[in-house]
Amino acid sequence: MAGRPRGVDDAVILRAAVEVIGRVGPARLTLAAVADEVGLVPGTLVQRFGSKRGLLLALAEEAVRDAETLHEQARDGQASALVALRAFVRRSWSAMSTPEQYANHLAFLCMDLTDPDFHTRALAVHEANGRVIAALLGEAVAEGALRAGTDAVALAGSIQAVTSGAGLCWALDRRGTLAERLERELDAALAPHLA
Repeated sequence: MAGRPRGVDDAVILRAAVEVIGRVGPARLTLAAVADEVGLVPGTLVQRFGSKRGLLLALAEEAVRDAETLHEQARDGQASALVALRAFVRRSWSAMSTPEQYANHLAFLCMDLTDPDFHTRALAVHEANGRVIAALLGEAVAEGALRAGTDAVALAGSIQAVTSGAGLCWALDRRGTLAERLERELDAALAPHLA
């Protein structure tokens, strides 16, 4: 016998969890706050995810699944590989438009670094992002936008480091928007390699 259909898809709940984490951080996140965000009762989230940790692990799993399709999404509708790269970097950081949201998501990253279950998933996302960036840089070389012989994999690692550092610097000095800072630092990292 089939159960009752779900009124709210898990993806909607996980997006709501991202919003709540941005507002309060992972330590103060509650199932009740996420349930309230989507108009459910906390018991529904307990049935689906078991606990707050179960919800956060489901969110981490969703990030891994999303990472698997990033390249297609990154290039979709973009005129060039470098335009797609800029869009990909902006989208990767889009949940963090205020320093407070950045700090709260950084707190989640701290959990990723110390808990083996979360670390495995965070590493998978990081590596997938690196592959997307390297692929887009390789395409930019093939398109003639970057110099021939540019090591796309090495440059991808540098871009990941630069964009991560740009987020932290922006959260500290609060000059402009995060998107502006990311674009400026990305452009600086790419400049020596432009054809």
